[in-house]
Amino acid sequence: MAGSSYGTLFKLSTFGESHGEAIGGVIDGVPANFLLDLNAIQLALDRRKPGQSSLTTPRKEQDQVQFLSGIFEGKTTGTPIGFIIPNTNVKSSDYDHIKDVFRPSHADFTFQKKYEHRDYRGGGRSSARETACRVVAGAIAKQCLNSIGIQFSTYVSQVGTISLNNKEFYTETQIEATPVRCPDATVAAHMIARIEEVKQLGDSIGGTVQCIITGVPAGLGEPVFDKLHAELGKAMLSINAVKGFEIGSGFSSLGMTGSEHNDSFLASGETKTNYSGGIQGGISNGMPIDFRVAFKPVATVMQTQETVDSSGNIVQLEGKGRHDACVLPRAVPIVEAMAAMVILDFYLRQKTTQL
Repeated sequence: MAGSSYGTLFKLSTFGESHGEAIGGVIDGVPANFLLDLNAIQLALDRRKPGQSSLTTPRKEQDQVQFLSGIFEGKTTGTPIGFIIPNTNVKSSDYDHIKDVFRPSHADFTFQKKYEHRDYRGGGRSSARETACRVVAGAIAKQCLNSIGIQFSTYVSQVGTISLNNKEFYTETQIEATPVRCPDATVAAHMIARIEEVKQLGDSIGGTVQCIITGVPAGLGEPVFDKLHAELGKAMLSINAVKGFEIGSGFSSLGMTGSEHNDSFLASGETKTNYSGGIQGGISNGMPIDFRVAFKPVATVMQTQETVDSSGNIVQLEGKGRHDACVLPRAVPIVEAMAAMVILDFYLRQKTTQL
């Protein structure tokens, strides 16, 4: 399948379906002789896995990663890192009722039109379960970046109309203190109540994930088509359910003048403000990279909806199965993983530009 690989020097190729034997991937370009913390990789997967709280899908998957190559005595060998994550809790019968039905706002119809054959069990290849593979690669990339002083702060900043008004770098301890992964306990409580309310109605709700990256050196990114913010946007928009990406001031810049929006330089090389979100001309400027990702309400709802079947007949579709009422808590490690993959890839690319 075309489109199953991402990256230039640091590159991930994934395979597998939601209800197949396993999902997995191959990671190319990991620097050699790097001591990996395998427990940290598993912990990242644990943050993404289903069934971790009442806010997420009740599907129980242990998501235990098994490395097949590229690691010896705990260190990377510089060769491709192959891995699999077995699927152990599939209930394919939950999807028998949609074998010939196209669910609203899912990839069922488009997959059928593209391939004329599809795995309807859990969405097959279009399932968000594939993102577990990205978390493995991202966790490795993040460890490499942490070793050179690049740090990430990724958290839920909005659920529905409930938002965290301040934007700052929070620690992982602060973020993990609540099941919704919002670092403000008061705001988090309102978010949780809203998700539970929507869940009781058999509905779903969306929101935003904020990501702030510090320690990124100036100079990463390419000036034309491979702009750093463009690549971050592509990476984020490749995540299931993502509908929007904004960096720095984003859409709020529409209400500002140029003189208000310009980031004036200080003698240190830093800027007084950071409306640019750490990237200017497609290249990092050394300031924190700051972006926000918008997730739509989950398409699967536990309500009856009108749709069509493969013969074009209007049918009533009943909501069944195990699904998230809100993907945001589980999306946090996915956003962070994709961001880490992009930054490491551009860091390695920058190493090739100068002697």
